Amino acid sequence: MRRAFRIFRAGCTVHFCARADPSRRLKAYRRGHRGEWLAAAALMLKGYRIVARRYRTKLGEIDLIARRGVLVLIVEVKARRTLLEAIDAVGHGAQRRIEGAADLWLAKQPDYARLSLRFDMVAVLPMRWPVHVENAFYGRT
Repeated sequence: MRRAFRIFRAGCTVHFCARADPSRRLKAYRRGHRGEWLAAAALMLKGYRIVARRYRTKLGEIDLIARRGVLVLIVEVKARRTLLEAIDAVGHGAQRRIEGAADLWLAKQPDYARLSLRFDMVAVLPMRWPVHVENAFYGRT
């Protein structure tokens, strides 16, 4: 794996910092955008309206927020080779961050607070239509 090295000066000390290859980071960023676009398209075809994309808070980021009727979806999008890899990629820590971000979003959206909330996942797999996993995890009760 190729790594780029940068030198930072802090006072008199020189620090070496290994960072990921910028071209790989750009590819991952583009793959994430493409995956979120495909996930949003799949949800819209199922009748959901996309309320927000890449909603950032101090606690974390929500990839997609969608609504259909009285149901609000907090959606995590994962682009992986297999469905199992995508499901495993949403670990306990990521779930807690998504829940915290959802709490902050709901606090700013009083009209949505009375609606039902569900945490879903959309797995974007190679050469396949995105797979929508309902109730991928449960929020705090």
